[in-house]
Amino acid sequence: MSDFAGMEDLLQDFLQEAHDLLSDVDNKLVDLERMPDDRGLLNDIFRGFHTIKGGAGFLNAAELVTLCHLTENLFDRLRNAELHLSPELMDTIMAATKGVREMFGELSQGVQPQSADPGVLGALHAALGEGSAVAHASPAVAAPPPQPAAAAAQGGDPDWNALHAAASGQPASQAAAPVAAAVAPASSAELVVQPAGTPATAAAAQSAPSPYGRRSTDKPGGAAVGRRTEERARENTIRVDTARLDQVLNLSGEIGLTKNRLTSLRADILVGKSDSETLHALDQAVSQLDLLVSDLQNSVMKTRMQPIGRLFQKYPRIARDLARQLGKDVELVLAGEETEVDKTMIEDLADPLIHLIRNAVDHGVEAPPERKAVGKPEKSLVRLEARQEGDHIVLIIADDGKGMSAERIRAKAVEKGLITEEEANTLDERQSLNLIFLPGFSTKTQISDVSGRGVGMDVVKTNIQKLNGSIDIRSEPGKGSVFIISLPLTLAILPVLLVLLGDQPFALPLSLVREILPIEHDKIQEVGGKETLVVRGEVLPVISLARLLGWPLNRHPEYGVFMQTAERSFILGVDSFAGRDDAVIKSLEDFRPRGVAGVTTLSNGQIVLILDMKELLSDLGQHPDVDRGMRALEFS
Repeated sequence: MSDFAGMEDLLQDFLQEAHDLLSDVDNKLVDLERMPDDRGLLNDIFRGFHTIKGGAGFLNAAELVTLCHLTENLFDRLRNAELHLSPELMDTIMAATKGVREMFGELSQGVQPQSADPGVLGALHAALGEGSAVAHASPAVAAPPPQPAAAAAQGGDPDWNALHAAASGQPASQAAAPVAAAVAPASSAELVVQPAGTPATAAAAQSAPSPYGRRSTDKPGGAAVGRRTEERARENTIRVDTARLDQVLNLSGEIGLTKNRLTSLRADILVGKSDSETLHALDQAVSQLDLLVSDLQNSVMKTRMQPIGRLFQKYPRIARDLARQLGKDVELVLAGEETEVDKTMIEDLADPLIHLIRNAVDHGVEAPPERKAVGKPEKSLVRLEARQEGDHIVLIIADDGKGMSAERIRAKAVEKGLITEEEANTLDERQSLNLIFLPGFSTKTQISDVSGRGVGMDVVKTNIQKLNGSIDIRSEPGKGSVFIISLPLTLAILPVLLVLLGDQPFALPLSLVREILPIEHDKIQEVGGKETLVVRGEVLPVISLARLLGWPLNRHPEYGVFMQTAERSFILGVDSFAGRDDAVIKSLEDFRPRGVAGVTTLSNGQIVLILDMKELLSDLGQHPDVDRGMRALEFS
């Protein structure tokens, strides 16, 4: 049962606002570390913690109130110049904000948060110059449960004294015991030892949970909800500019008027009125309706668009913490935060960008002594930029580090057995750099909690491909590396090329199509028993769509579709074409055949499968009659 029965709406409103506030605080903390004397930043951060504390007080989340109150006091000392912001103090503050975010996760599960880490609380008390009396409190002080508030939590009237104490941070006399219990670290509470067979103990163990929070030994009811599940739940709601909603409403009204006009014209035509004036009016009304529907579709699509800055805002903190851990001086520069992307991309982009930023800080940039030795500034710059180019969104992650050597990457891939020596000799620089996306590839000789397992870049490639995007690498040894991600503007509407296999149409993502060409069978050459075709000096494998789908190959394909992704190029053999279309993607949730990304409906009502080329090609690579050398050729 939830600890917030009857307060669910208030809880959700608080979490939504508090998450935004804390993200803003995280970014300002990174700025504050560079500008420790900026009073504006200090005041903004102070107000952020104060606001979160006030909301937590109304929810009776005493553990969260305690942590925010201590951090708030710390910033009050900083802005009054009573304390100096040192790197160690900033680490303590960062740990406190991490604790606050973890408490948000517990609140989202409908349970009161447990006490913050005793080490974090102790560090805050020490920074404030307060004695660690709480940590040395006698067991008898920590033991009594807060009975008045418990009654309130079980459905009675709220304990206003406890609420006032929680909101103000100053315990009232009536709430002294509950507040003391809330402030005490979990370890203090665990000092009280009762015999296992004591009836009172058994009764207490089965009683309602403490209204002031859970201890570390308490388990939330129901299934655990992880970070990802929580984020997905929040994605069910979206913030939309009222101007865009007004535009949708106006267009809906215009469509209604046009519909009425068409109804009137239909009635006239049915009674035999078919003069040129009536037909001209009908043509105008249909054209007007077509225009309005197109505008409405675009306006509705814009309601799905969100500024990518909402995704970017968490990365300065991540880059700062990792740089601090590695002993590096790194500044993450953000650009293009106002660029809008489809809301469905936000979650799928989070992991790839985290991996790329961590990779830039860990692998890309050098330590300050190394940079100084080669004449570079000791501070490294990592740039995260977003911009719109046509109907695509381009994300750029660039660093000014040591860059990547294609030769070293090839040697490492051979050493790890990911490719053979012969395959390595056939790879150009671009193909060599793309080897870092292979599962298990890593240049690290030792595995750490940061890197070395060879899974990060594989995650990047997989998630980008899920979004029908591509990733390209540019690197120059000694100067840095650039990762360029290209994504479709929206996932709701996908430009596709309609191809025919016999009389059956299939849809191919147009973003993968580079060229359409006829297949002249006398120019097809066999390499290792496989069909290839030379296109502008490049040897490309010819793969029949029928073979990919497991259909019988009754005839040779007449046309080829030159398809290219970031890491592979090939010619897809088809029988004919049915044109180009903007497909409205409908997912297959309950039943999804392998190699099918979704379905769409044509203007004539026919249902067409949208093919997932990545899955189809992976199945081809696992086919028993395809040897390793051929896989390298097909996927190069």
